[in-house]
Amino acid sequence: MIWTFALLIASAGVIYVSCETFVNGVEWLGNKLNMTQTATGTILAAFGTALPESVVTLVAVAFGNSPATKEIGIGAAIGGPLALSTIAYAVVGIALLATAKRVGRMRASAVDADTRRLRRDQIWFLAIFVVKIALGLVVFSYKPVLGLAFLAAYAFYCWKELTAEGDTGDHEALEPLKLRPRDANPAMFWIVVQTVGALVVIFFASHLFVGQIEVVGPWLGIDPQLTALLFSPIATELPEIMNAVIWVRQGKERLALANISGAMMIQATIPTAFGLFFTPWHLATPSILAAVVTALAIVVLQWVFSARQVLSRRLAYVGCLYGAFAVLLFAVR
Repeated sequence: MIWTFALLIASAGVIYVSCETFVNGVEWLGNKLNMTQTATGTILAAFGTALPESVVTLVAVAFGNSPATKEIGIGAAIGGPLALSTIAYAVVGIALLATAKRVGRMRASAVDADTRRLRRDQIWFLAIFVVKIALGLVVFSYKPVLGLAFLAAYAFYCWKELTAEGDTGDHEALEPLKLRPRDANPAMFWIVVQTVGALVVIFFASHLFVGQIEVVGPWLGIDPQLTALLFSPIATELPEIMNAVIWVRQGKERLALANISGAMMIQATIPTAFGLFFTPWHLATPSILAAVVTALAIVVLQWVFSARQVLSRRLAYVGCLYGAFAVLLFAVR
């Protein structure tokens, strides 16, 4: 068990360092592609970090040899949005409060963000999420065809983000590319190598982290299903959470919030499409409970983003909903 905890800590450290390399590369990539900072966060960064867990869902539902394996894939498609809408946003709020002494209490307590856009993204997410859950409560023969609608919804979201107005990045304001620290304007080749390389390391380190979580759960007396529902979503969303912490530390809160928002849209569409294609997509009670808490978190986030500035303490309180979910989950088991 000591070796398990050592691997857990080591893999988390590798993920953090790799995420620092990834966000540095993805910012340069967004700059080279002349994308707005928000689109860089919602599309490039979110797609990059969400891709590994989407692949895991695809493998579980498409190539799983047992109903239990397919259930894990469905659980991941439901648990991901829950972790992002509660834990990830709460971590941003806590990180802002933790940097109060370094950046000044005014910026730590409230930060400027495009709250109108954040609210719009959350409403989009909630609309898609409600349809996603409703499909899990009914049975009909042509349900797999609707997976195409979820892929189309994400494509439409990407188009809206890419065509929206915003501030494009300035390479003079970016930190030097880690692979080419002396280049004022590094070549696209090195940017892609760094970004993809960091993503590969994140993928393998995340799988190692999830594997250790699965071992720790039973050791603590928690059965595998509860471990999968409670801890696995946090583990699989760890790259997005790490990205948010890094961007907050760098004073780039808009990128941090945009990354979480974009990752939520991916989790609402792509894994759902895989689930509809390869499973009956019938949700059990724990998954429905997770969906209800996620919807409640979106309602709370609408309140948090209703002001022109995002209040860090309010954002941190959203994490309490994940604790409430854990309590309710143990109560219904």
